[in-house]
Amino acid sequence: MQQLLLMGAGHAHAFVLEAFAKQPEPSIAITVVSDSPLAAYSGSVPAWLAGECTLRKTQIDVEALCQRANARLILSPANTINTQERYVVLANGERVNFDVASVNIGSTLTSPQQHGENLPKLLAMRPLSSLHQRWQALQNDISHLPSGGAQRVVGVGGGAAGCETLMSVLAQLRKQRPDIDWQGHLLSASNALLPDAGHVPRWLMRRALSQAGITVHVEQRGETLIEGGVTTQNGKRIDADIVLWATGAVGHPWLAGTGLPLDQHGFIRVDHSLKVSDQPNMFAAGDCAAFTPALPNAGVYAVRMGPHLADNLRRACHGEPLLPWQPPKRVLALIGTGDGHAIASRGGFGVSGKWVWQWKKRIDARFIARFNPPFEG
Repeated sequence: MQQLLLMGAGHAHAFVLEAFAKQPEPSIAITVVSDSPLAAYSGSVPAWLAGECTLRKTQIDVEALCQRANARLILSPANTINTQERYVVLANGERVNFDVASVNIGSTLTSPQQHGENLPKLLAMRPLSSLHQRWQALQNDISHLPSGGAQRVVGVGGGAAGCETLMSVLAQLRKQRPDIDWQGHLLSASNALLPDAGHVPRWLMRRALSQAGITVHVEQRGETLIEGGVTTQNGKRIDADIVLWATGAVGHPWLAGTGLPLDQHGFIRVDHSLKVSDQPNMFAAGDCAAFTPALPNAGVYAVRMGPHLADNLRRACHGEPLLPWQPPKRVLALIGTGDGHAIASRGGFGVSGKWVWQWKKRIDARFIARFNPPFEG
């Protein structure tokens, strides 16, 4: 009996569990280790932040998916991997052996430096698994603010996630506390927003941010939280009451002690089959994997990796040759703007409107429904 261990319940592993549910392997025993029986789908998080859906509507029922695949679920994440003897130690102290293992645990963020007292409230957008707790804590703080006056919300990160998050959060705060003047600012280390997109999507994003009343500061890398604000790498001060941190994605710190090959950001190096470099029978996918050439940290790539990962894990368990995965040259990005509209971006193409937001919500809802009961097929 081959022991297949899935560390994390990210998008790619959802496809793995679905594949083994549809085509069971009696000779393969699957164990999933995760910190929660529910996993957030990153594409739906902005709608939840904007107050357009409940948290549960953004989540995949990992426990039900494991039951469907006849997999054992342990609700404790891995925090040590012994690659030589092929076992992991979980946060609860339990040891789990494996023959083949896969890591799909997402990413975290490099926290800003903090100097002084009376610092702005900080909302870090990663790790995603605990975002709901941080968001709830911030909303509780906001509910106790005195009426009137202004609050400055500064988003750090000029990529799609940073822009989308800031607009979604501002939309919800303005609904939650209309008696407060919510002022938005966005810091981008680059000289352009959406650095991976073409001219038209970037122009559409600039327009959306302007319509949301957000001031954009380019070539300003947020670095340190100070009393009443945030400073940038070149020494500029931006006043802030709340800071949304959506930049500096890195691997989870515990990976550094595993002996796995990591890149300069702490992500696990994988080859074109998604196998960990120089590590037989270990795989990684999604944000925690460092592919060559480098891919953006976007959930769409984990989704595209999923079916291929499932196939190669099955092959590895049977000792069969692995197949290479070819990342798509262009992917469609659908970016909510917090006002019932969204931007569609693919290469140099871009378009925006209410219909794009409705399209995005349908795509996201179908994806989540695919991995939640009642299951089809």
